[in-house]
Parts: sequence; C-alpha cells; structure tokens
Amino acid sequence: MTGGFFVTVDGPSGVGKSTTIAELQRLLASQGVDALLTTEPPKTALGNFTRQNASNLRGLTLACMVAAARYEHVDTTVTPAMNGGRLLISDRYIASTLVLQRLDGVPLEFLLDINQHAPTPDLAVILTAGPATIAEGIATAGVTHRFRSDPDGPSREVRLYGEAAAVLEGRGVDVLRVDSSTATPSEVAGRIADAITARRLPSVPSQVLPTSRES
Repeated sequence: MTGGFFVTVDGPSGVGKSTTIAELQRLLASQGVDALLTTEPPKTALGNFTRQNASNLRGLTLACMVAAARYEHVDTTVTPAMNGGRLLISDRYIASTLVLQRLDGVPLEFLLDINQHAPTPDLAVILTAGPATIAEGIATAGVTHRFRSDPDGPSREVRLYGEAAAVLEGRGVDVLRVDSSTATPSEVAGRIADAITARRLPSVPSQVLPTSRES
C-alpha cells in the first residue's frame, strides 16, 4: 500500500470500545498487519487540557476545544500516518463529537461546520449495544466523566450514534455498524479486521467532511 488507511472506532460509553480496539490490534498483529493506535482527544497539551476540563467546559466552548484538539491531532498524527502509508486506528473521532456535543446541546449544523476540514476516515466503525448492556458496562467501568452520570444517557447515546452513522453515510463515509450486545470483543474485532482487509486499497486523497450547506 502506497498510502495510509484511516479507521475510526466510536460508540456509546460502556460499549467496550477500548477493549475491542486492543483486541483488534492484537488480531491484526497476528495476521502480520502493523496498526498504529491513537485516541481523541490526543495525548498532547491541548488534548490533555480538553480531556481534563471536559467536566467544566460545556456546550459551544467544549465543542470548539474538541475541534481544535482534533485539528492538532490531524496535523501531528493522522496526516503523517497517512503520508507514511500506515494503518491508523483512532479511538473516537467525528462520530463521538456528533453525539457527545449534541448531548451538551450543541446544534448538529454547528458541529458539522467546525469539523468540516477534518479528513474523513476510510472506514468509520460505529459500535452499539442495547441500553441495558451499555448501562452495565458503565457500572462496571465507573462514572469517569459527566456524560456517564445521566441515567438516560445509554438510550440517548444509542439513538444519537445511530443518527451520527446516518449523517456520515449521507456524506459518503464508509460506515461499519457492529452490534456488540451478544458478541465478545474478539468476535467484534474479527468483524472489523475483516472489513479492513476487504477495504484496504491504495490510498485515495482523503475528503473533508462537507458542511450542512454543502450537502
């Protein structure tokens, strides 16, 4: 492959996303495929500030901070990985913004506008599960940020991630939806690995996410 391949993995809190990504990297490595993992917010000064203050910053302010950290992530990690021909897997990307910031009351159109210059992934994976399964995952992991403290959060996140997937698909993004309700992390990782293998082609220049006015 002469260019990179960009995969993003998003999903509701407690859906097992981080565990699945770790299993995906292990599975790909067993197949001789070297995958570079990254996360959002990125582990930079700006990304760490955004993460540490996500409980204090809200609404439009937090949405702008998340977008700013994303553009830094693109400059420091995503673009170099694509130029270097790497397989890059990001734990969270635009789909999470289209959910978490909407939970904070930010309009969808505003989120699309401020993220319009972020390159779209070659494959956007959206994990989902039933609200009860997600609530159980949150209870096991603990309330690590304010978005997990809402008792109605699981059902709202499931609905909004479905809407986010539809928005991305409507803008030409290749979306893989995976229900992890009755699947193990290994099984979910296997489905994602198969999808990567099927789609991983010589790089085509990444598009940017169109604004709502361009759709």
